[in-house]
Amino acid sequence: MRARWKSIALTAVLAALASGAATWVSATWVMRERQPPSLHSVVHEQLNLSAEQDGRLDAIEARFAARRPGLEAEVRAANRELAAAIAASDGNTPQVQAAVDHFHVAMGDLQKATIAHVFEMRSVLTPAQAEVFDAAVVDALRADAG
Repeated sequence: MRARWKSIALTAVLAALASGAATWVSATWVMRERQPPSLHSVVHEQLNLSAEQDGRLDAIEARFAARRPGLEAEVRAANRELAAAIAASDGNTPQVQAAVDHFHVAMGDLQKATIAHVFEMRSVLTPAQAEVFDAAVVDALRADAG
């Protein structure tokens, strides 16, 4: 009788694990399917780039890839500065406001560099390609806005 209960318990555990795995796989698939295509995939998979365009875009992307980590590091540093200022203050002090201002500048610098990068990429495209690209940019911004 004891072996029978072990068998039932093992079956229940395996069924629960299989159910959890199936749920995770299906949720991952659904979320991926609901995501709009990334700008990178639009550019490289939907625009039928010429070899010359592809080479120019690779160079543009490499330059931005080298610059972006520094901008993101500055945002993280400004965030840490803000956290430290709040932790050390009794309220909305000049130090907190200075840290907020630093954070806004860092975020603004990242956003401006990203927008400049997007327009630099766009400059390589034909008018028809730019139309598809622009729609993808607008869709991405709207998706991020909720």
